[in-house]
Amino acid sequence: MPLKVLILDEHAGEYFDPLTRQFPQVAFHKAFTPGEAKDVIPGVDVIVALAHKLPHELIKAARSLKWVQALTTGTDALIGALPPQVLLTSTRGMHGPQMSELAFLHMLVLNRKFVRMHESQTKGLWDRHAQPLLEGKTIVIVGLGILAEHLAARCKLFGMEVIGVSSGRKFAPNFDEVVPRAALRQVTQRADFLMLLVPYSRETHHLVNADVLAAMKPSAFLINLARGGVLDEAAFIAHMKAGKIAGAALDVFSTQPLPALSPLWHLPNVIISPNVGGHSDKFVEQMLTVVVPNLRAYIEGRQKDLRNLVAH
Repeated sequence: MPLKVLILDEHAGEYFDPLTRQFPQVAFHKAFTPGEAKDVIPGVDVIVALAHKLPHELIKAARSLKWVQALTTGTDALIGALPPQVLLTSTRGMHGPQMSELAFLHMLVLNRKFVRMHESQTKGLWDRHAQPLLEGKTIVIVGLGILAEHLAARCKLFGMEVIGVSSGRKFAPNFDEVVPRAALRQVTQRADFLMLLVPYSRETHHLVNADVLAAMKPSAFLINLARGGVLDEAAFIAHMKAGKIAGAALDVFSTQPLPALSPLWHLPNVIISPNVGGHSDKFVEQMLTVVVPNLRAYIEGRQKDLRNLVAH
């Protein structure tokens, strides 16, 4: 019997065509929605999907499931849902370019007051104001994974001081300093930009709370590209309404899509982006650089060579 692989994604066809060409011995099935997968799911050996868009009900129906290749860095949505014998791999690190670019977009827009510039343009106003540089600024990156390393390298090119916050690492390339998570509040006092890139877990739930926010300088900016649950949104809303920091940019939220009635939409000096940090015009191409070698290793029985194996 050939290996049966389900590709569940709104862009399933873009994965299906190159994978069928490279692995003619595999029986690939594509589904654009979970509902389209119901007929084939009982006999599927492998699922390729975004972790947060793979319903637990579908996993339960996959009686032959042996491996899930997540098309995301984060796999917290699947922890506890997969039987222990099912392998789980991620595409950790593949989002580095787009995440770094979004981080810089947010930093530059906030630092240069671009919203004010755009509003002046719509009014036909010649409003010249100070243009602060990123050079010499201190960025504190909470989380020290591959995405943080991508961002740190680019920050150094801009002449920034880069400090990492990690519960497990003491050193990383392009970081001037790394401090333990227990020192988060203290190091936050030095930040011009507090950048959240840490994975979400029980330990990081509301890691950035009222105490951490209170430690930020009035001139500092907060940027969350991690997960919504890492930031205590209620404390953040109260903090911003009181005008205690210069501004913020949020790409992730505790509830997504962000409800239309959420007060986050209307906070002063807050930029909202709709969870686009991991997106790019080369997304499928980027994911295939992990999916293809992983699938080849699995077919050849080299499970030890699977990239980004996740314990669950």
